[in-house]
Amino acid sequence: MMTSLPRVALALATGAVGGAAFHALGLPLPWMLGALFATMIAAVAGVPVLAPNRLRSPVVAVIGVLLGSGFVPEMVAQAGSWAVSLSILSVYCVAVALVVVPFYHFIGRLDWVTAYFAGMPGGLTEMIEIGEANGAQPVPIILAHSLRIVVTIAVIAFWFRYVEGYAVGSAPPGPAVPLTGIDIALLLAAAVLGSLLGNWLRWPAPTFLGPLFLSALLHLSGVTASAPPGLVVILAQVILGTVLGCRFLGISARTLGPALALCIGATGLTLGLALLGSVVMRGVIGTSVDAGLLALSPGGMTEMGLIALAINADVAFVALHHVVRILFIIVLAPLAFRVLSQGRR
Repeated sequence: MMTSLPRVALALATGAVGGAAFHALGLPLPWMLGALFATMIAAVAGVPVLAPNRLRSPVVAVIGVLLGSGFVPEMVAQAGSWAVSLSILSVYCVAVALVVVPFYHFIGRLDWVTAYFAGMPGGLTEMIEIGEANGAQPVPIILAHSLRIVVTIAVIAFWFRYVEGYAVGSAPPGPAVPLTGIDIALLLAAAVLGSLLGNWLRWPAPTFLGPLFLSALLHLSGVTASAPPGLVVILAQVILGTVLGCRFLGISARTLGPALALCIGATGLTLGLALLGSVVMRGVIGTSVDAGLLALSPGGMTEMGLIALAINADVAFVALHHVVRILFIIVLAPLAFRVLSQGRR
């Protein structure tokens, strides 16, 4: 039996090959999506891959710093209108729950408790932990949220690449301005100190939000205008995609097939509501439908932020709405569950 290190190396090699293949084919967000699909197929096929989980935190910190570089001083003037869009976001989250939870119960035939936490548009880790604590079955929740992220990323990336014609990750990303020694030190400090800050404050996704927060402060204040170099970002995307793909270890193709079909239906409903919400945002505050769709689509804060960066959408707007969505669901989903549970007794 292979030890952990060779299995991790095999997973990373599989992810790198998948990313390179997607890049050669000109597919959207190639380094992350290619790595994700290659390692997911390997995991389901029984190849002894293992997620490089120890690398996930520094990789997510790099992407947090990258997305923080999208915060520019000119964005401050737009902050007032975001209160309206956040109100739309809260209505959207409730609408998703009202539509997707019954879908998982009646169509997916999950019990109400499991369907409730599988259908919530929240983070994977949080929904598993809160769901299990309330008596839900963990495996359907893991599959529902893992596949939701995969399907959403794929649909959104392909939509912007092939329908709207954006170059979503078709070229290696790079810093807008040359990196100096001071810039490198500042970006490293944002990654390291931001991770410590996020953990200290117990933020959700601390190694992502902490570096994003400090990087945003540095860029909003004009201290630096630099971003992590392209090769570092590509490596980070390969590792992130590999970690996501390895989530499917131990899942058989027989189990994955029905779960994927169910997830496609649920994600279709969710993205339909996200599109409707983005149209409402455009009508109310004039935000582009593209930015609104990325802000509402529950495909993961990190992944939607990368796509926003690729199409030159408002990264700050997108990131803020994903942070608020996660917090909204973490706080209100358990409270609503308790109220509903008491009402059924």
